[in-house]
Amino acid sequence: MTTPFPFTAVVGQDDLRLALLLNAVSPSVGGVLVRGEKGTAKSTAVRALTSLLPEVAVVPGCRFSCDPLSPDPGCPDGPHEGGGGGAPRPARMVELPVGASEDRLVGALDIERALAEGVKAFEPGLLAAAHRGILYVDEVNLLHDHLVDLLLDAAAMGASYVEREGVSVRHAARFLLVGTMNPEEGELRPQLLDRFGLTVEVSASREPDERVEVVRRRLAYDDDPAAFAARWADEEAAVRQRIVAARELLPSVRLGDGALRQIAATCAAFEVDGMRADIVMARTATALAAWAGRTDVLAEDVRQAALLALPHRRRRNPFDAPGLDEDKLDQTLEEFSGDGDPDSDPDPDGDGDGGGPGGPGGGGQPEPDEGPAGDGAGARPEEGERAPAPGGGGEQSPVRAAEPFRTKVLSVPGIGEGAAGRRSRARTEHGRTTGAHRPRGALTKLHLAATVQAAAPHQRARGRSGRGLVVRRDDLRQAAREGREGNLVLFVVDASGSMAARQRMSAVKGAVLSLLLDAYQRRDKVGLVTFRGSAADVALPPTSSVDAAAARLESLPTGGRTPLAAGLLKAHDVLRVERLRDPARRALVVVVTDGRATGGPEPVALASRAARLFAAEGVASVVVDCESGPVRLGLAGRLAGELGGTAVTLDELRADSIAGLVKDVQRRAA
Repeated sequence: MTTPFPFTAVVGQDDLRLALLLNAVSPSVGGVLVRGEKGTAKSTAVRALTSLLPEVAVVPGCRFSCDPLSPDPGCPDGPHEGGGGGAPRPARMVELPVGASEDRLVGALDIERALAEGVKAFEPGLLAAAHRGILYVDEVNLLHDHLVDLLLDAAAMGASYVEREGVSVRHAARFLLVGTMNPEEGELRPQLLDRFGLTVEVSASREPDERVEVVRRRLAYDDDPAAFAARWADEEAAVRQRIVAARELLPSVRLGDGALRQIAATCAAFEVDGMRADIVMARTATALAAWAGRTDVLAEDVRQAALLALPHRRRRNPFDAPGLDEDKLDQTLEEFSGDGDPDSDPDPDGDGDGGGPGGPGGGGQPEPDEGPAGDGAGARPEEGERAPAPGGGGEQSPVRAAEPFRTKVLSVPGIGEGAAGRRSRARTEHGRTTGAHRPRGALTKLHLAATVQAAAPHQRARGRSGRGLVVRRDDLRQAAREGREGNLVLFVVDASGSMAARQRMSAVKGAVLSLLLDAYQRRDKVGLVTFRGSAADVALPPTSSVDAAAARLESLPTGGRTPLAAGLLKAHDVLRVERLRDPARRALVVVVTDGRATGGPEPVALASRAARLFAAEGVASVVVDCESGPVRLGLAGRLAGELGGTAVTLDELRADSIAGLVKDVQRRAA
């Protein structure tokens, strides 16, 4: 077994190390979410934490790691007698794979034995293995939402519940939860972000000396892991002892009314939803005091707790970046310091110098807007205006998107088998029951009626004499369920001059941004292809990060001719590659254009042939018709027909559009 990298040898990442240590001191803080770019030692730091945790004593033979001094009364391996001696073992770190099933996470019941013998035969899952240790989820943002919900529910309640067809098993599941993620691969929903106690942003150091030290230590570890670990053994032992001491001191730490008032005022000032943030901040500030060896919570503890507990709770919609205004935080803490009087004057001399969080001359007040007469940074075109770009060539500067709106549901026809989501119909493990079939592997969702129906004709031949039903493996039936899947929504956006000339790009960007919000809510992957001038570009390869798509859309320039065929062919290539990577995920192509084709030789004929490629392969498509004005050519509708899809106008795209509702009624009647 490879020697773990020492926790104390991790260079930098001070906030990450502090957050992990605070959770080790007080697991009730609620876990840590580590966000950061690839290659920043996120996983290394988490895995190294295990060696710092004190050993735990467990009941011999208990698969659920019960504490011999206080065993779980509901333990499936119990009952255990309390007060007995236990077998010490190191604290575990259990890793949850992204592709894990629900049974792998929470455990599985043997339904066959439950029906035939009336016994609760339970195979523990990863939650049981992580009890009194660490549960680590790498790439937690790629984990299926229902698994994240189960995971966070167990972490909050300290117990895991497994219920199948009226058979219920419960066991203790208290663990230190750590998740890592790369935001470029997609975000967690704000509701799930709120369930993590603390969050930390990590990035690679830009200091050459620190980077040199990282490389030096990594190479030394690779050359001789055991010798490298021995070099840091004394520091590891000191940190381990400090964790033990902080745990013992924690019950004695006093959280005074002044600190509580600062916590409440801070959460209110940052408009954090709910009360979970207040509770997490209180627990974190208490753990910080214990870690520092104090029995009183100070303002500095409250400030540090806010920096760890609030940034991810400020995220209101998918395109908000987590963060915290530290000047505002300092001002709030100062206003509610001392006797807690929010009306106390932080600058009694009234000279405005040196007072307030802004430093000398700041006074905590924002600087006035210099406007166009200042340094020029604030001089920007109004929304919808297009200033000529440097260098000319007909290109126009990017325009801001209009306000997003709620869109009507666009879906892929038929039934798929892709990743769980909320867009198109699919055969999934969760959803409404539509039938039954023999299980292809382990039974996960029993169809009770079908199982009884299959077993009933054979009872006499099987020698049934009592009241129980004699059930065999061949009788078991798996429930067939229908739910929703996430799709690949590939946007093909016309950024040519014909779109910009009519001042429509702001509305078009607003519509695409609205569709991106819808894709985020429906758990889709998204991609972005743009075409203008003489070529098409993949502005964003298929990804789960709608944030990245929104950023690329915002900076999209316009101008030039309309190479519609190039845009469609580029989108076709993207889909071909993506089918090899993820064959189960069905695609929905959304073409945003007015239908004109002016780029290249025979542009209209080429565009028509490119469109028919999608129709021949059965790719679902929607054309968002951006044509406006009293006279319309209907080119987008013609393109939709060649694609084998449907066309909607910008107005019809709105969920509350009267025109869209009328068109839907007419379509159903036809």
